[in-house]
Amino acid sequence: MGKIDNVGGLIIDMDGVLWHGNNAIKGLVEFFTCLDELALPYILATNNASLTQQQYVDKLAKMGVTMSAEKILTSSMATVSYLLETLPKNKRRAFVIGEQGLRQPLIDSGFTLTENYQVDQPDKGIIGEGADIVVSGLDRQLTWDKLATATLNINAGAAFYATNSDTSLPTELGDVMGNGGVLAALEAATKVKPVSIGKPEAFLYQQALSLLGTNKDNTIAIGDRLDTDILGAVNAGMRSLMVLSGISSESDIQTVNYQPTWILDDITAVSKVLRHSLAS
Repeated sequence: MGKIDNVGGLIIDMDGVLWHGNNAIKGLVEFFTCLDELALPYILATNNASLTQQQYVDKLAKMGVTMSAEKILTSSMATVSYLLETLPKNKRRAFVIGEQGLRQPLIDSGFTLTENYQVDQPDKGIIGEGADIVVSGLDRQLTWDKLATATLNINAGAAFYATNSDTSLPTELGDVMGNGGVLAALEAATKVKPVSIGKPEAFLYQQALSLLGTNKDNTIAIGDRLDTDILGAVNAGMRSLMVLSGISSESDIQTVNYQPTWILDDITAVSKVLRHSLAS
C-alpha cells in the first residue's frame, strides 16, 4: 500500500480495532504515539453504548494510553443528541435497555428513566406512568423483565430507538451477541422496527466530523466491520480503512456491493502507513 493523501483527521472505531474485550491489540500504545507525533486529530467513535466517556478513558489508561474524554464519541451520545433534536420537549420519559454508558447521557440531558413494569394501564386508570420512548443499547445485565417491559411500552405506543444494530461484538473469548440480537427479539415481539442511530447510519460520523472540525473529504474512517464502520463511511461520503483484526475478513468484501478504500492487517500497519504518508 502506498501513501494516503489529504488526511486531516481520523474517526476510529474501538472494538476489534483497538482491543478485543479487555485485551489490547498489539501496537495500541505505538499507534497513539504515532498520531500524537504526527499531530493528527482524531475521534474514537464506537457503536458500543455500554460505557461512558470516562469509562473508556479509564479502559485506555489501563492499556497504557492517556486519553481525553473529548476525543470519545459513543453511539449513546449520538442517540441522545438525535433524540434532543427530534423529540418534543414533553416526550422525556424513557425506558432503557442498556448500561451506564446509555443511561447517564439520558439522565444528564433531562430524561426521566422509567423502571421495570412501570407501564400505563388504562383499564386500571393508570396513565402517564409508562415511557414515551424505549431505547436499546448493549446490556450485559439483560433480563427477561427488561425485555417484557420494553415490549409492553412499545405495544402501548412508545417510540422505539436503538443506539446501534450490531449483531455481534468481538471479545477476548470470541464474537458474542451484540445489541442487534436484542432488537431482533423486540421486533419479533412487537412487530415494530427501531430507529437505529449508530453506524451504518451517517449521523455518528457527521457528529464526529463536527467535533473534529474537518470535512468528509479529508477525514478517514477506520474500522473492522463492513456492515457498520465501512458502510457508515460510505453513507457519510467518506473514505475508509478496514483493519482485519476484528469482525470482517477480506473475503467478506465479495459479498457486498460496497468496499473500503483501503485494507490493512491492524493498527500496527496503519501506524506504518501514516508515518510513511505524513511524516516530514
